[in-house]
Order: sequence, then C-alpha cells, then structure tokens
Amino acid sequence: MGDTVKVSDLRENMDNVNVRVRVLEAGESKVIETRSGPRTISEALVGDESGRVKLTLWGKLAGTIKKGDTIEIRNAWTTTYRGQVQLNVGARGSIAKIRSEEVAAEEEIPEETPKVRTPQPQRPRTGPPREGSRPQRSFRSRR
Repeated sequence: MGDTVKVSDLRENMDNVNVRVRVLEAGESKVIETRSGPRTISEALVGDESGRVKLTLWGKLAGTIKKGDTIEIRNAWTTTYRGQVQLNVGARGSIAKIRSEEVAAEEEIPEETPKVRTPQPQRPRTGPPREGSRPQRSFRSRR
C-alpha cells in the first residue's frame, strides 16, 4: 500500500499501512514482557475525519509523539484485540510530523473505531446426533 488510507478503512491483518492522523491521547513509554523478551512500547489514540484507532508504538518509536501532534505513519500493520482493530508501528515503520491542516481538528474526529470484519469461527460439530437423542429446540419455540 503506497497510498494513505483512512482510519475507517483499516481492517485486521493489514501490512504496509500508511495513515495521516491527529494524536488524541498519548501514553508514556513502558516495558512489557513478550514471548521474545522485554519490549518498550507506548500507546496512543489517533484519528482522522473517518474515525479513531488505538496505536501501539514499538521500540525506539515508543514515546515519540504527544497529544495534538499531526503525523504521517508509514509501513504500519494492524492487529486485533477484543473485536477492535489496532494499528502498530515499529522498527520497519516511520512517523513524520505533518502540517496540522492536513488532518481533521480534534472536535471533527468521530468516535467510531474500525471493527473486526472476519466472523468468529464456529465451534466445530463433533458429529451426527447420537441415536435416541432429542433434537434441541430453541427457547422461542417453547410454549
């Protein structure tokens, strides 16, 4: 993806994402434990005229933005957590300050966040009903 996308167009499992956003909230850097050892991160809430999304900054990028900044994020990726799409940027990505006029003002950024579009997997059936078992009726069909 060479072009920038809008926050509302973010979907799960995207790579090479470029967005132009305003920083609505910015957290402090912290160290977390991951499967590959301790990592430094910071979290922020960013948005554009189409919506807002949680942003995680990894490694050297952690703590490099502040509330009110207008930035272009390049080569980010998306993940999901609790049904919400989240944006991430790390060593392969970059953040550059841009002019404030290039992004919607804070009061013009809607509350909407991108949602996971992939349906949750159904539990697999374990096979046909056992002989002699009654079919289950839904609650609505009982009188």
